[in-house]
This record gives sequence, structure tokens and C-alpha cells, in this order.
Amino acid sequence: MEKDEIQKLTNAGEIAKKVKEFAREIIKKDVPLLKIANKIDAKIEELGAKPAFPINLSINEVAAHSTPAFNDETLASGLLKVDIGVHVDGYIADTAFSLDLENSEENKKLIQAAEAALNSALENISTKTKLREIGAKIEKEITSRKFQPIINLSGHSVSQYDLHSGITIPNYNNSQDFEIGEGSFAIEPFATSGSGKVKDGKPSGIYNLEKETQVRDSFAREVLAYIKQEFKTLPFCSRWLVKKFTTRALLALKRLEEAQVIHQYSQLVETQRKPVAQAEHTVILTEKEKIVTT
Repeated sequence: MEKDEIQKLTNAGEIAKKVKEFAREIIKKDVPLLKIANKIDAKIEELGAKPAFPINLSINEVAAHSTPAFNDETLASGLLKVDIGVHVDGYIADTAFSLDLENSEENKKLIQAAEAALNSALENISTKTKLREIGAKIEKEITSRKFQPIINLSGHSVSQYDLHSGITIPNYNNSQDFEIGEGSFAIEPFATSGSGKVKDGKPSGIYNLEKETQVRDSFAREVLAYIKQEFKTLPFCSRWLVKKFTTRALLALKRLEEAQVIHQYSQLVETQRKPVAQAEHTVILTEKEKIVTT
């Protein structure tokens, strides 16, 4: 990896750490999720970076891909996953933590399981570590606490303007002997008291650009041009576009989705609707060093 690339990844990580501290300060039970999201977006920009994706604020059985809409009235509650992405010139720091807002013993134990799994995975990781070895460490920490890792969610490699850039890092022993190699990687265990799998839920309001096809509607073309300029190949959300274009943006998004120019993610929900905890760090691996950026 180039020195400049590592520097920007490290810078993004330093900002992400500050944003996490800020998030822990402002998130309390019954605070509107929309207020939290807007404050975190503003904090990232105040610190000289941009969001790498819309903040995920996922409650209880919703494991991921939940961000407030522009008019969302949902209040913070339950077991809340806070998944934050920061980028500097497209170089990404991806990090997450979970909060128990109910003083629940099960929630606290799930959080401990996810965090212990993350720490174990990162403890001795190197370019020579096999993917199954990472997954086995995560699985062992979670199952030893009588919970299940979510096996159809995973960590991933991260590259410039590409959040999921090729390598999938399992949360269980998947028997893959492939060595992780050099690069930047997000390690993100999920622990649950449920089945250990997620399914698609309702639409999330989180999108990504799928292809460069043009559309007939002139306003949809204007919105598309803004998406390409502002977000490039990174995920974005309807909330950001409503802020820029008013609620007219929602119709443009519908047109772009119908034309398959953009794709909308679904929320990811634990199949037995049991609570889920998440922990995540981004790590840089080279032949000479390991840097946990977040």
C-alpha cells in the first residue's frame, strides 16, 4: 500500500474515533434517531471528512441498513447499533458499536460478546491469516457466551470509494484457507440470541449507484448528476437528497430505481426477530505493520 493511501485511511480513522465519542455523548434513550443522524453527519463534516455511507441506527432485531428518513419520528431505544462511515478523498474508516438503552442484562451480554469477538479477531491478525481463522475466533467468542454469530453478515475489504471491495471476512469458520493479504479491512462481528441469520426487511432509504443509464425525466437526471458528483460509488440516502432538493427528490429516486440506475437496500432483520449486537473496526494490514485505524 502507498504511504499517501495509508495516511488518508489513518486520517479517516482518527476522525471516526472522534465521531464515535461524540455519538456516545449525544445518544440517549428517546432521543429522535433523525436528530442523532443529522448531528453525526454535521460532526463528520466539521472534522474535515464526509460520511462514507448513511449512518446506520438499527434497533433490536434490525441488524443493519436502517437510517432515518427525512421525516422519521423513531426514538432511540432497545439495543441500538451505531454504524459510522467516514471518508477522506474516498479512503474509508468503517466502525460500529452497540448501546443498551434499556438496562437489559441480555443486551449487555450480547454487546460484550460482539466486542470480545472483534478483539479476538484483531489480536493476532496479519496478512498471512486465513479467512477461516478470523471467522473461527469470532464464532468461538460468541458461542462460548451461548449466543450465535450472524453467518450471512460479514466483514469486508475496503478500497477507495468502494465500501465492499471484494474480500468477504466471515463471522464463523467457513473453511476458507484464503489468506487475507495486504489492504484495508472492516471486521464486524454480529452476535444474536436468535438463529444466527438475517433476512430482508422493509426498504431502508439507503441506495447505491448501479449503472450509468440515463433517464427521460429531466429532474431525475439533475438528481442523478448530483449523486454521481457528491457520492460517486458510495452509498447515500433519501434524507440527504431531500435536504438538497426538497421532497421532490423522492419522486426522482423512484424514477431512478425503476430504471435500475440505483439500487435500494433492504433493512436486515434477524430471522427470529431476536436482538442483535454489532462491533466493528477497520484495520490496515501490510507486510510490515497492522494499524487498527478506528
